[in-house]
Amino acid sequence: MTNRTLLGMLTPSSNTTLEPVTSAMLAGLPEVSAHFGRFRVTEIALSERALAQFDDAEILAAADLLADAKLDMIGWNGTSSGWLGFEADERLCQRITERTGIPACTSVLALNEIFAKTGVRRFGLVTPYRDDVQAKVISTYGAAGFDCVAERHLNKQDNFSFSEVDADTLRAMVREVAACQPDAITIFCTNLRGAPLVEELEAELGIPIYDTISTVVWKALRMTGVDTKRVQGWGRLFQEVA
Repeated sequence: MTNRTLLGMLTPSSNTTLEPVTSAMLAGLPEVSAHFGRFRVTEIALSERALAQFDDAEILAAADLLADAKLDMIGWNGTSSGWLGFEADERLCQRITERTGIPACTSVLALNEIFAKTGVRRFGLVTPYRDDVQAKVISTYGAAGFDCVAERHLNKQDNFSFSEVDADTLRAMVREVAACQPDAITIFCTNLRGAPLVEELEAELGIPIYDTISTVVWKALRMTGVDTKRVQGWGRLFQEVA
C-alpha cells in the first residue's frame, strides 16, 4: 500500500485558477495530491442571490462527495468569510468535520493564522472585488484588529472574469499597496493568478505576500504533517512560517 496524502479542495464552480495553481505548488511532493469538488459560484456581490451561493447546504453536499475519496483533510478554497464574517468559516469547518469525520480548514482562517503567527497588524489588500465587497472585507478585518493600510481592487463582479486579470495588472496593484509599507500584503481571491508572482514580488519589495490559494495549501500540508519547506518557488510563506 502506498503512503499517500490526499487533500480535498472545495472549489467555486466558475474558478479556473486554483486547481492548476494548487497542483503546480504540489508538483514537488509526489506523495501529495489535491482533489477538487465544485459547487456553484458565479458572482461575488452583496446581493441576496450572490450571498445565497455560500449557503452551507451546497458546500456540504460537495464535501460529502469529496469524502468518498477518503481524504486526509478538506479545505474551502475561497474567501467568502471576508465579507460573510469569519464565523461563517469556523461554522463550516465544524459542520464538514461533523458530517464527514474529516478535518477541515479554509483559505481565510489559514490567512488569519498566518497573520497571528507573523505578528501582522497592518496589511495591504489586493482583490478583484466590487467597491462594497472590498469595504466589507476591510471592515471584517478591522473588527478583528487588523488595519488595512492600503488596498487596490478592480470593481469586478463576475467570478470567471477574475481569472482573466493579467500578471502585469496584479504586479502593479501589489506594488502600489507596497508603497504604504504594510507588514504583509494579501492577494485575497482564489481565482486571481497571484500566487505564481509571489516569489518575484517578495524579492523586489521585501514584504511578505500571502495569496489565498497558497494559504489553504500551507494549512493543508501542516494539518497532514507534510513539511511546507518542500514547496519551493512559491514564496516566504512555505519557507518561513511554521
